[in-house]
Amino acid sequence: MIKLGELVMILDLHRQGLSVSAIARQLGLDRKTVRKHIERGLVAPAYGPRAPRPQVIAPFLGYLRERVAAYPDLSGRRLLRELKERGYGGGYTAVTDALREIRPTIPAPFEVRFETPAGEQAQVDFAQFQVVFQAEPGVVRIVWLFSLVLGHSRLIFARFVLRQDLQTLLRCHAAAFEAIGGSPREILYDRMKTAVTSAGEDGHIVYNRSLVDFARHYGFQPKACRPYRAKTKGKVERPFRYIRADFFMARTFRDLDDMNLQLRHWLDTVANARVHATTQRVVHEAFAEEKPSLLPLPLVPYRSALKLERRVSHEGMVSVGGNLYSVPDTTRRRAVEVQIFADEIRILEDGRTIAVHPVLEGRNQRRVAPGHRKPIDRTSQSSFLDPEPIPIATTGAVVARRSLDFYAAVANRLAGDGRAS
Repeated sequence: MIKLGELVMILDLHRQGLSVSAIARQLGLDRKTVRKHIERGLVAPAYGPRAPRPQVIAPFLGYLRERVAAYPDLSGRRLLRELKERGYGGGYTAVTDALREIRPTIPAPFEVRFETPAGEQAQVDFAQFQVVFQAEPGVVRIVWLFSLVLGHSRLIFARFVLRQDLQTLLRCHAAAFEAIGGSPREILYDRMKTAVTSAGEDGHIVYNRSLVDFARHYGFQPKACRPYRAKTKGKVERPFRYIRADFFMARTFRDLDDMNLQLRHWLDTVANARVHATTQRVVHEAFAEEKPSLLPLPLVPYRSALKLERRVSHEGMVSVGGNLYSVPDTTRRRAVEVQIFADEIRILEDGRTIAVHPVLEGRNQRRVAPGHRKPIDRTSQSSFLDPEPIPIATTGAVVARRSLDFYAAVANRLAGDGRAS
């Protein structure tokens, strides 16, 4: 095989009168090659395809077709073992290459978008974020984003919290329902432990009892999505990526309260004010049509409580969920009952409520309620702590009062003793 430049040189040397042998010696080619191209002239050489080499697997293709036709799901490893038993000496790659051509291709079905009627369904989930607050420079905090998305209008309610426990989940639900003015008829959950207690192989799901009581109070039905089917909750999964990219990144936050304040403003002015890419409608406008279809809020708030027993510390504090809450100075018992509600902490002594606190977010925080500590009487305290100083002196420093005649008699006595000596 020669290049076009070599062909041109062969023809040019031939026009100059050089013989075939001389041209072959000068260009380092075979004389037959030089003679062939001189006879052919200036025509680009054409090369046909090489004859295919026989494949090692070729004698076994018929067996592969029969096995795949009878059992389409047989693995390549299984078929490799069977071929080796029949004398195949090739490798696994040749088998898989052959199977790609033999197996019938099943086209993937088109995804069917699942649209819910107005007021029918919402989707709920948590997502983890890492943040450094300006109030705590250098400290990386893990916060959780609770998100509830209405399936019909795509309205987003979201809030950053420090935990994803059951009480936080219920508290966020109640805040979301209050914000949207109602509740949907069904809420779809990932199989989070706070929502699903257990799930059997037969598909039977046991929901958290407190969540069931909460759902019964508001009238909605909890529903767990199918395992390993992330697309089932796409309406709430996609907003997490949207919030991370459009809101969270390249922002600074003073603390958790500031973070949620900025998030609410972004939801009102950006996320829920945009034209949704799927529905092609402004989210706020779609929600205005959906809102009348939501279930009305109950007349009384949800008040189910988790009851615990706690001991009062020597500082008059009770530990609940990693935070400290105060009891009044008049508390007599060291063991008290604690009732944990979705939005508050109640402390009882002998069945009587002695303290009510809002739930503190996070851990290692303290709250002393107004009136739980008696004001200190500075006057009585100073009279008790700072009494009149008592003079301390050595023996003889205090002299008794006597008449001048006494001192004169002492002087005469001392003078007489001096003369006698």
